[in-house]
Amino acid sequence: MNPVFVITVLLWLSVAGLAFALAKRAAYWREGRATAAGAYGWVNLLAIPKRYFVDLHHVVARDPYIARTHVATAGGAILAMALVFVNYGLAIYSVWLDRLIFLAALIMLVGAVFVWRRRHGAKAVPARLSRGPWDHLPLLLGGFALGLVLFIALPAAAMSGALAVIVALLIAAGAFTMTFGAARGGPMKHALAGLLHLAFHPRQERFAERNDNDAVPPTALKAPLLDAQEYGVGKPVEFRWNQLLSFDACVQCGKCEAACPAFAAGQPLNPKKLIQDLVTGMVGGTDAAYAGSPTPGIAVGQHGGAPDKPLIATLIEADTLWSCTTCRACVQECPMLIEHVDAIVDMRRNQTLVAGSVPGKGPLTLANLRETGSANGYDIGARYDWAVDLQVQVAQPGRPVDVLLIAGEGAFDMRYQRTLRALVKVLNRAGIDYAVLGGVETDTGDTARRLGDEATFQQLAHGLIGTLSQYTFRKIVTPDPHVLHSLRNEYRALGGFYDVQHHTALIDELVQGGKLSPRAVVAFADRKITYHDPCYLGRYNGETEAPRRVLKSIGIEIVEMERNGLRGRCCGGGGGAPLTDIPGKRRIPDIRIDDARATGAGIVAVGCPNCTAMLEGVVGPRPEVLDVAELVAAALE
Repeated sequence: MNPVFVITVLLWLSVAGLAFALAKRAAYWREGRATAAGAYGWVNLLAIPKRYFVDLHHVVARDPYIARTHVATAGGAILAMALVFVNYGLAIYSVWLDRLIFLAALIMLVGAVFVWRRRHGAKAVPARLSRGPWDHLPLLLGGFALGLVLFIALPAAAMSGALAVIVALLIAAGAFTMTFGAARGGPMKHALAGLLHLAFHPRQERFAERNDNDAVPPTALKAPLLDAQEYGVGKPVEFRWNQLLSFDACVQCGKCEAACPAFAAGQPLNPKKLIQDLVTGMVGGTDAAYAGSPTPGIAVGQHGGAPDKPLIATLIEADTLWSCTTCRACVQECPMLIEHVDAIVDMRRNQTLVAGSVPGKGPLTLANLRETGSANGYDIGARYDWAVDLQVQVAQPGRPVDVLLIAGEGAFDMRYQRTLRALVKVLNRAGIDYAVLGGVETDTGDTARRLGDEATFQQLAHGLIGTLSQYTFRKIVTPDPHVLHSLRNEYRALGGFYDVQHHTALIDELVQGGKLSPRAVVAFADRKITYHDPCYLGRYNGETEAPRRVLKSIGIEIVEMERNGLRGRCCGGGGGAPLTDIPGKRRIPDIRIDDARATGAGIVAVGCPNCTAMLEGVVGPRPEVLDVAELVAAALE
């Protein structure tokens, strides 16, 4: 048989298989709800190269081994197939193109060998990796590459009989995996869906330069249209179609699983398994074929779903949703740029707004927020009683100030009041013109939104926006990153545009500008100090350096925990998790204190009242927990 004829036939079969795979998977995606009109046109396809080589590989490059193997395997495969199409699909039959095909296939083969070694040859194969078909994939891709290498390298006279059959089978098996296999939900569907996901990503703002006029910044939850009866997601078909597409892009690498604090604590959440469950619900069937780490406490093979069947209890346990701290560690680590937290909050909204099912203290908290403007039902007029002896001025309409200090819900807590008093002393020492809202300050609604009660969030947000409109100030400062995120990012969609700064960033400015001159404190000189990054300050708002500069300015040499900065481990205090209180094998703050103990630190510096409360709640010997403002205040005395 003529080898050229064979390769041409295989090529066009592969093209047909690719078209079939795309049509098959697209049929599943199209079951989802429509996106905003005009936001996801075909012109987005032109953005794929930049997003692939820059945005996606910016994440992949954190693991140099995988980055190199991915470039070799995926790059070699794309180049080889493109050249085969040109040379044989267009009947050019150029020797020079054959040589380029040989080179591309050889690069792909080398990459596949190293991928196989990662899964089979390494001494410690990461437990986060899914097995099953994923273990076989390097062999099939390597076989495809080897078949092309042999086809080009061997003389035409040798390509006959058994050898010709072997070469054809090697190429055919790899091509089937990448086309018809992807259509059936095999591992290579991630490549097909992944490229399209980059074009039609649910968060297009992730790829754009940050603009102060953006209504929805990259980490802000998107507001559903309550008037259009968008009450979250209760069935797979209620996700938007590009969210369903994004679930298909999952490569099952398990980096989200390894980063998830709830999974580490043995709570019933595995972000990778959750995404795979949503894929199962999209196409119909059970989770029996899942070959990765299970969700803690939930056996594989006992759940199933369908596009129009309820997600909760049928496919996903409710406790899985309520275990999430919304820390975005999964999103930060995902090489395919999947938005796990958005999906979880979408499903929480349905549980809260439709089913009225929120566990633990969640329902009481939401009722308090609606009725009193305080999560614990406190008299909001007493929010600043702790400042009565500090000569703190209360903002007045018509009297401008430079800084409006907003304390947040934690101001009722005696421990957080120590932080606030320290901050006020720092502001007084620096001569800052500031004021507090006093008895008119209400909750920002952050907790309500994370618990899925979008209606209560919008009620609180509109109320606070109306209150703020009565005052004149240059910027807002807060020690609470959750307040910071709501005011800076999430109020924008509702018309609230404010310059909001974390208290550590303001203190850093004051030190750098010479308005504060803290000195080294003898009491801290012989104690190791580590800094814990709040998720809503670091991952949500990108601020990791200001607190560290402040600590260094008072002579503190920071001993970093293994997980720090944008990859810091959550304290367990976000997303309403302390209210829903889903049990696990350990508590998340206990794990974080273990991280601190491993450094030998005697003090954990923090920049969030939630983090302070969670870390100080750890039982037994532990480092002292102090806010950055407390350390600075001590250095000014």
